[in-house]
Amino acid sequence: MIRERLSGDLKSAIDSDDVDRAATLRLIMAAVKDRDLAARTCDNDVGVTDAEVMGILQRMIHQREQSAHQYEEAGQLELAEAEREEIKVIRSFLPRQMSEDEQRRAIADAISTTGAKSIRDISRVMTHLKDRHFGKMDFSRACADLKDSFRSI
Repeated sequence: MIRERLSGDLKSAIDSDDVDRAATLRLIMAAVKDRDLAARTCDNDVGVTDAEVMGILQRMIHQREQSAHQYEEAGQLELAEAEREEIKVIRSFLPRQMSEDEQRRAIADAISTTGAKSIRDISRVMTHLKDRHFGKMDFSRACADLKDSFRSI
């Protein structure tokens, strides 16, 4: 379970005096705990699932990528590098990301499996991709690739 791994890694980071890693792990755990509390107020005694934790991690990565880009544009390279280091820590809790070729093959497979014919079918294809490749695929990039695929048809 991701939570147990997060907790164990936090203890290891604290024991080894890895301040930056420990800080990032605390941020992750705080985000998960916030979602747990929100889920429990909606009569959910279990809290968030591992799939939801992966979604939280992906959003955290996306936020940090945007921040790093903004820091670079502002000439604050140290801050951009700090964001990228946090991204590395967060990514370590996600499954291996698909390569571009693997992603293209998955999109082609999803198009043929769902019988999609035009850009109007994009939501059906994206749902298919999310069901099968959650946590392994950058869905914003996949959506752009999918739109390109439909334009070339």
